[in-house]
Amino acid sequence: MDRTVIRYSHCLREIYCFSEDNNVSGSFYGEAYGNKDTKRKTCPICSGPLKFSLLDAPRIVPCPFSNGHRVPCAFIIGSVHGPLFLGEWSDTELHVGISNSEGLVYNYTLSGIRTEEQGWEQCICIRLVPPCREDLTEVWDKELQQFSSLPMWDPDRFNEEREFGSCCYGFALTFINHMRSLEQKASLSRDDFTRMYVLPHMKTASKYLRVYQNILQHGFHIAGT
Repeated sequence: MDRTVIRYSHCLREIYCFSEDNNVSGSFYGEAYGNKDTKRKTCPICSGPLKFSLLDAPRIVPCPFSNGHRVPCAFIIGSVHGPLFLGEWSDTELHVGISNSEGLVYNYTLSGIRTEEQGWEQCICIRLVPPCREDLTEVWDKELQQFSSLPMWDPDRFNEEREFGSCCYGFALTFINHMRSLEQKASLSRDDFTRMYVLPHMKTASKYLRVYQNILQHGFHIAGT
């Protein structure tokens, strides 16, 4: 996912492509803006020249994947196969973790709790502590370290937790609910947390992946197709 997706309007359509695609995307920074040294490109729909007026410049589409080691105090969703497998339709088993304020990711695995400084570079990251809450950030780090050392997260209990559909998700959500209890807030069920926090991000990621894969296959993507 190392290519930048851009979106622009032409032929009364919204068109997506890669910013550096010389075959389809057009001269966004050349002749369209007055640079005669750049070869004019054409629209993939009408084959007409691409030229943009004021306020019509192509916009970068924000990538929904972030480096989990740079998003503090977050619920992080990743895949060992990379971000292309983070769509709603993927049947690949996902893995989740919780980051501390320094980007160290705690996650529950067959070998017990792991703390990782790398490996979560392209993930869906849901930040849970506002930047303005420095007091809560300090508590988060302390509680996460203590919580992860509890016997309930021993390696020999992993398969038992898996039978109940918990495992890594159970570890992360149980910690989140623990933090909520410290602020006298009610616990969230797995269904509620998934619906309120996870699904919106997964839907955004799925839409982005669909566009990205269409561009890889066809050279461009048209909104609504």
